[in-house]
This record gives sequence, C-alpha cells and structure tokens, in this order.
Amino acid sequence: MKKYTVRKYQKSDYALWNDFIHQAKNATFLFHRDFMEYHADRFEDFSLLVFKDESLIAVLPANIRDGSVFSHQGLTFGGVVTSGKAKLKTTLLAFKMILEFLNQSDIKKLYVKEFPFFYTGKLSDELNYLLFLTEAKLYRRDLLSVLDLSQEIKLSKDRKEGVKRGLKSGLEIEETQSFAEFWNEILIPNLSQKHNVSPVHSLEEITFLKSKFPKNIRQFNVYHQGKIVAGTTIFETDCVAHSQYISSNINKNELGSLDFLHHKLISEVFSGKKYFDFGISNENQGRNINEGLQYWKETFGCGLVTQDFYEVDTANHSLLENVLL
Repeated sequence: MKKYTVRKYQKSDYALWNDFIHQAKNATFLFHRDFMEYHADRFEDFSLLVFKDESLIAVLPANIRDGSVFSHQGLTFGGVVTSGKAKLKTTLLAFKMILEFLNQSDIKKLYVKEFPFFYTGKLSDELNYLLFLTEAKLYRRDLLSVLDLSQEIKLSKDRKEGVKRGLKSGLEIEETQSFAEFWNEILIPNLSQKHNVSPVHSLEEITFLKSKFPKNIRQFNVYHQGKIVAGTTIFETDCVAHSQYISSNINKNELGSLDFLHHKLISEVFSGKKYFDFGISNENQGRNINEGLQYWKETFGCGLVTQDFYEVDTANHSLLENVLL
C-alpha cells in the first residue's frame, strides 16, 4: 500500500523543488524558488510538497494570510503542480491530500488562482475538474487578451496606422539588459500619475529577477531621436511571450510607439512562440474593464481567455473519496 504524505516547504527542499518544477507539465519559471522568494518579506510562505512514499508527486506554491492559504498571491497564476507523467488519479489524490492537510491544520479555506491552459505545452485542466467536484466557489474571473501566433495576424486599421507612424517617425527598438531607463523615465511616472500606484516589481527587484532568469525576463525600449518614449517588459516561457509591463510617454498616439513596438515583437522577435499574452485589462477584482486598453489589445487581433479564481472549503476533501469507480 502506497503511503501519501504532505508537508510544508523547507529551505532544504530548494533543489528538490526546483528540479520538480523543471520537469512539471504545468509550471513556468515563476514557480522556481528564486522567483517566489524575491518578495518573501511581503508573503508568508506556505508552499506544500506531496509525496507518494519517498517520491515527490506534486507541489503547491502558496502563502498564508489571515488564516487562509492562497495559491500564491505574489504569482500571476498557480494551483497544484504535477509531474509530466502524472495521470488524473495522481492529481486527484494530491489535491485531496492537500485539502486534508490544510483542514487538519485548522485552515478552512484554500484560494486557487487558475493556471491558464495556454501556458503549458501539455493539456492539463485536471484541477478545474477537481474544483468542480469539491464545490469550489468562483469569486473572480479575469479576461486575458491573447494572440494565437499560429494564425495569421490581422491588425486593425488603427494599429496599422500606428505602425506606419512609428516608421515615419524613425522610431528605433532596442533590447536592453538594464531596466533603469524604462522604470525611472516611463513606467514609474505613468503609474504614479494615472493610477497613483507603483510597479509591482521595484527596479531593484526586476533587476535581481533578470539576473536569475536572464532568458525569461527581457526589456524592449523604443527611442525617438535618441530619447526613450516607450517600452515593454516581457516574461518569456517555452510557449508564451507575456507583456508584464507596457508603458509610453504622452506622445504614444502621435508617434505610434506602442503599436510599432508590439508589431515588431509579434511579427519578428516572438513569432516562433505559440501565444503572445497581452495580459488583463481588468480592474476592481475582475468586475470592470479598462475599455481603452482592452480595445487596443483586441485590435491587434487578440482573442479572449478567462482566468478563474476559486475559494475551496478544505473540509470538502471528503468529496474526492469515491470519484474513481
């Protein structure tokens, strides 16, 4: 009889965790401990490891806040991560064991941030089915604007005009190893003036992450007559290029800077990827959409993909008892 056990992540698990993430079927570099721990001062880690006898079969990147566990609030997506060879039974047992462990630890709620299907090379929506079985409550739904790069890209008239303005203005695009220019001259001032917020990542944090993941985090700036006018920070995975930050100065429409930049990224730099993810335009916990931003993304030819957020009662681990006949 195989024995299943669950325990919290320890620092001594660093190599074990990262080796598992490297071969998992539903993981990206965001689940590497170096990425998860850059903001360790902001989140109390409560990541879990699930074992079958001595073999690691699943992990849950997570943090704890106010007595509830979240599939990590500092990450764009999350959930139960399983190996490339895992079948449904393995994921079901792992999720059941996780819920049971949390319940026995007097943690009543688990909040799960869905892993969008297109980020993995393998189809792996098992967790969505298990959330249904455990009567999880949907409490938020975001819309991602995503380009399928295997299809012909059809820019709208507005976007084509923007690209033409960029060419006429003599804009130049440069990939740079430094984030300072974009952060200090474009991103921070824009976010402060428009939304009274700061970037999720400080300049020091994004620079540190770049040092750890040089192939996955890339910065592209746009210059007009030698001066930076726009830029985007790309988080790159095997299948997807994602614009983590997009920002420009007030002349973006006149110069066509963001149209010019993203057309270049989509048609040339990342044309070999499966998808280009422009991210969400949601505000107010998914209840509202920034209409102008959403329009701009859709006129690149984006389709829409939902990302769901669930609340699970940990006591419902019992609902997974007799699923397999």
